[in-house]
Amino acid sequence: MIGSLRGVLLSRSPDAELVVEVSGVGYRVQATPRTAAAAGAPGSEVFVHTSHIVREDAQMLYGFSTLDERRTFEALIGARGVGPTMALSILAVHDPDGLRRAVATDDVDMLCLVPGVGPKTAVRMLVELKSRLDLPEMEAPPATNGSAPAAAPDDARTDVRAALDGLGYGTEEIRAVLADLPAADDAGLLLREALRRLAGVA
Repeated sequence: MIGSLRGVLLSRSPDAELVVEVSGVGYRVQATPRTAAAAGAPGSEVFVHTSHIVREDAQMLYGFSTLDERRTFEALIGARGVGPTMALSILAVHDPDGLRRAVATDDVDMLCLVPGVGPKTAVRMLVELKSRLDLPEMEAPPATNGSAPAAAPDDARTDVRAALDGLGYGTEEIRAVLADLPAADDAGLLLREALRRLAGVA
């Protein structure tokens, strides 16, 4: 497998394909717009980390400026329904840190900024990527004089119902998943559990 290339940049196409010449051999490398811009002008020396994907009908090289970007790409293509093209589209919109923050905070709207990603696809990706990405620890909101009451279980379920409705789930889907959820007063935990069940993730 080819893990990196160092050579001379021969060309860069508008769709962020690089041709990198190494010892007389020109390698075609598909990159994100961010990586392609960082590669410099044709004729300059370039180094890219690569992910080498072998299929029955082709071998493809995908190039990245940093190891973090390559690892994030490989985590993305390991998720159900995410191929290399969509993974590059995601990284064209969100850098690795931004993507990790979106996943850690269940930010469906951020993922929906990616062309071709709708609410249901975004929800499924959030669930799957939680176990694939090294997510940051998110700080809890500060307490107000230590006396803020916890949400009641019924309030938490109402919040989850509203969130699922906003994501486009049907009434019967929402009713069924809410009936199956454990008792808890943390709306965030209940929502994550509901999304896992709706996405069919164990």
